[in-house]
Amino acid sequence: MRVIAGEMKGRHLKTVPGKSTRPTTDKVKEAVFQIAGPFFTGGLCLDLFAGSGSLGIEALSRGMEKAIFIDKHPKAIQTIHQNLNALHLEQQAEVYRTDAYRSLKRLAERGLQFDLILFDPPYSKIDYAKFLHTIESLQLVKLNGIIYCEHDATEVLPDDLEHVKILKQENYGGTIGITIYHALTDCNTPHL
Repeated sequence: MRVIAGEMKGRHLKTVPGKSTRPTTDKVKEAVFQIAGPFFTGGLCLDLFAGSGSLGIEALSRGMEKAIFIDKHPKAIQTIHQNLNALHLEQQAEVYRTDAYRSLKRLAERGLQFDLILFDPPYSKIDYAKFLHTIESLQLVKLNGIIYCEHDATEVLPDDLEHVKILKQENYGGTIGITIYHALTDCNTPHL
């Protein structure tokens, strides 16, 4: 696994040992960032269910100013720290070992809003609608922000969000689905 583009292009990343995580392929990663970026001039990124941290690290390499990595598995947290240290990105990152859903409330309490939210949970093990509605209701995505969701190709993600609309949906290899949302209105403004 490697960084696809930007300042860290070509640098190799460690993967989480074992079979508890499923790294995003280079092909999918490149497609995602072509839509979401492809490059950034600063901004704040949230990598939920971060695994090795490869998506958040890709965002940093492409110009995000800071990334927050969330995962509850100790091996994932250790791997994220190893990858950040190897690329000298520690000062641009916060890493938390915690439940992804509970972390959303804590981030909102800090008043944080994200330009990019990377959401790549274990397939078929979480309620995407619950997460997306919570992200929206807690006003965690900035106006014009992007939410990237990776999911099983058979999973249908919600299209009934108030401030966040589907920008693109795509299937890769018949098994991986991606849905990219765009915050078209400010979540802080009541919808009339």
